[in-house]
Amino acid sequence: MSVTRSHPETDASLLTGSEIESSYRAVNDVELHVVTAGDPDAPLVVLLHGHPDFWYGWRDQIRPLVDAGFRVVVPDQRGCNLSEAPDSIDAYRLSELVADVADLIDSEGRGSAHVVGHDFGGFVAWHLALRRPSLVDRLGILNVPHPTVYRETLRSSPRQLLRSWYVWFYQLPILPEWLLARNGMDNMVDSLELTSNPGTFDQETIDYYRAAWQHTGIRPRIHWYRGFRRSEHPLRASVTQPTLLCWGEDDIALVSSMAERSMEYCATGRLRTFPDASHWVHHERDEVTDALRSHLS
Repeated sequence: MSVTRSHPETDASLLTGSEIESSYRAVNDVELHVVTAGDPDAPLVVLLHGHPDFWYGWRDQIRPLVDAGFRVVVPDQRGCNLSEAPDSIDAYRLSELVADVADLIDSEGRGSAHVVGHDFGGFVAWHLALRRPSLVDRLGILNVPHPTVYRETLRSSPRQLLRSWYVWFYQLPILPEWLLARNGMDNMVDSLELTSNPGTFDQETIDYYRAAWQHTGIRPRIHWYRGFRRSEHPLRASVTQPTLLCWGEDDIALVSSMAERSMEYCATGRLRTFPDASHWVHHERDEVTDALRSHLS
């Protein structure tokens, strides 16, 4: 008897290849779904997705990094897709998200890893490098400014304050969840399409995203932003690890001036800007993958 599924599966089976696997890891009192690939003894790279993403957002980078000789670990961060979704807002403070990644590195039997983050995952990566510097060998960031730069720009730039409207909207109770979940999560799809260049997300990919959002619902993802507002600032400001920042200049949510300023907080930093690329720069420019591979090597 055949089984009809109402939505696609959203584990490692989305990518063909026996070397790509799904597993579950108990870290920091939550269970995370983790996609892994590559030689378990190879240098470790952890890829951190943002909102409204899940592990599949790194599909274009996993195999090239494995081919370059890396062990690649890509979690669904807490509250997303197949990972556990705690109920409380405080469970989504950046300190908790950082602890998840620290324990994930330890679960691989490692004392450190290269860490790459996009969007909100970039904030987690910045904070890990600042709070737990010994755990990060090299840092890669895609379209997210250094936390200090973001905070100061919000205070000084009406333009950035206006672009960050959704952060304040997500602080409201109930309304954001209702608005984003209605009509089969069409507004979530709109957020993908409005923040990317035309054609970045085809219909099959959008179906995968809808399925991923249905697993945990919208609330945990909104709690990321509520927890963000409750998070403590890192005690240190400067990142000591070699850092690569890739920035799509057509990001509609973040002003590009923050990319240049972020380099002032990196002891060894390199900025790569991509004209005509959006917030989803790693989907739209193959050069981003090449730059990451070179930087991590």
